[in-house]
Amino acid sequence: MPFLSMIIAAAGRGRRLGREVNKVFLPLAGKPMLAYSLAVAVASPLVDEIIIVTRPDDIPLCRQVVAGEGAGKVKAIVAGGAERQDSIAEGLKAVARAAEWVAVHDGARPFLTPALLEKTILAARTTGAAIAALPVKETIKQGGEAGIVAATLDRKGLWSAQTPQVFRREWLVDAYREAAEKGWQATDDAALVERLGYPVKLVPGEETNIKITTPGDLVLAGALLVGEK
Repeated sequence: MPFLSMIIAAAGRGRRLGREVNKVFLPLAGKPMLAYSLAVAVASPLVDEIIIVTRPDDIPLCRQVVAGEGAGKVKAIVAGGAERQDSIAEGLKAVARAAEWVAVHDGARPFLTPALLEKTILAARTTGAAIAALPVKETIKQGGEAGIVAATLDRKGLWSAQTPQVFRREWLVDAYREAAEKGWQATDDAALVERLGYPVKLVPGEETNIKITTPGDLVLAGALLVGEK
């Protein structure tokens, strides 16, 4: 079986949630948010090791979460950087030399399912890279000056990116090297890989695979957990 390392990005802040603490450690139904996706990664037979990237001050708290999940697969807890891209770059440095593939997942997406993780990994093996994503359903407006609509975009073919995102290790390493050298910035890993011309497969994501960003997202997360019971 190909060796896969999974990086979980857990170095975010809770500013848009109105919280001072790192949002991935906020409780959801009595468990830290991070624990949910971590448990899926630990249980997956397709994941060989896990790297968690978090804020330097949160490393002790992260260790507690890992201990609570009995996560023997967690190879390292790494201090992240100022931005998400910086944090993933640090996580890549800790990936085992044996790793042929790297998956990246947001710790603030607690509703990762085993099925979605497996689908994305298997799709990446056919093309070299794959990401979970959802077709855009809403009408998309491009804003102009003074908040006036500049254009209405054709939503056909538009997708909203999620995680997990899975790549050949050398593709992701090359993309991050180029980004560092040329000053590229992107909001997800696939955008950097795409800039090198590598194909990235779109895998139908899940509506419940939400990223917790706002107070409304926390309310929705609570409702989703109640619905699972």
